[in-house]
Amino acid sequence: MTDAPTAPRRTALDALHRALGATMTDFAGWDMPLRYGSERDEHHAVRTRAGLFDLSHMGEITLTGPQAGQALDHALVGYLSALAVGRARYTMICDAEGGILDDLIVYRLGDEEFMVVANASNAQVVLDALTERATGFDVAVRDDREAYALIAVQGPESPGILKSLTDADLDNLKYYAGLPGTVAGVSALIARTGYTGEDGFELFVAPADAERLWQALTEAGAPVGLTPCGLSCRDTLRLEAGMPLYGHELTTATTPFDAGLGRVVKFEKTGDFVGREALRAAARRAESRPPRALVGLIASGRRVPRAGYPVVGPDGAVIGEVTSGAPSPTLGKPLAIAYVDAEHAEPGTEGVAVDIRGTREPYEVVALPFYRRER
Repeated sequence: MTDAPTAPRRTALDALHRALGATMTDFAGWDMPLRYGSERDEHHAVRTRAGLFDLSHMGEITLTGPQAGQALDHALVGYLSALAVGRARYTMICDAEGGILDDLIVYRLGDEEFMVVANASNAQVVLDALTERATGFDVAVRDDREAYALIAVQGPESPGILKSLTDADLDNLKYYAGLPGTVAGVSALIARTGYTGEDGFELFVAPADAERLWQALTEAGAPVGLTPCGLSCRDTLRLEAGMPLYGHELTTATTPFDAGLGRVVKFEKTGDFVGREALRAAARRAESRPPRALVGLIASGRRVPRAGYPVVGPDGAVIGEVTSGAPSPTLGKPLAIAYVDAEHAEPGTEGVAVDIRGTREPYEVVALPFYRRER
């Protein structure tokens, strides 16, 4: 006898998404909006105006106690005890062999309080690993996934929209920083973070307050074209911005150095951390030219590459593999991120193609990201 399939979880905004006519999809065990109308229109809204996202599927884990920073230094590859209160840092959690278990954002909320935000698909793995790795430290690890809803407003109009609803000092809120505040009468952690390549904010609030905040943002953003956005355009936005996605560019089979993100590994911090020796070896390999590198590919034609498609060289030999691919609404061409052999990784390398169902489609090798916003 087999167990019945578990129904997807629903966010606090589920009824609102359905009222807006969203196409829903099962994502990492959650019923999430894929799109509300045209994913291309949603994408362009974020690039030119602003988009509103429900990201409540993300996994929040709080660490509190006198040794919270030291516990994170041991558990993660980053130097989190050196993080200033009110700041955030992109980091990773690796296994003992240096493989990536997840990429994370860590917020320091106080001298003895940190919040780790994990990808939905890995939240339980991260929680279990942090709990185990915190053993022996004076710290409490708390699963806060039910304590938060997460709403993001992203795009060039997002500062103005948010300013109309809060007296928090957004002008002095730096990228990768956060502060407690009130937005439309709702208590929130206001973070200047995002996954779109645009300026924007992520608002951590109590689930009971989520619908009120979403409606207030919708009303405040209406004059400048704020648009509700689903996961589909979030993927094309992050792809254009060259941001890695766990399960695609990042896996347990890759180290941060394989992904070109060795900068997040902080060997200079005191004490041991999980994966240190394996990551030292990976760093040495990277210095002596890695066997494969992560690159961008821009199509000459119209056919779209997908994850897993082979990348081939001038002689037709396989030189790599696509990890992510999609049409780019901003550039008007299909794009891909791929791991390719180092000798074919230089921008402008000629003769590179993607094998799309038996046809070699020519692609230009470029440095990531494909798109960078004007500062």
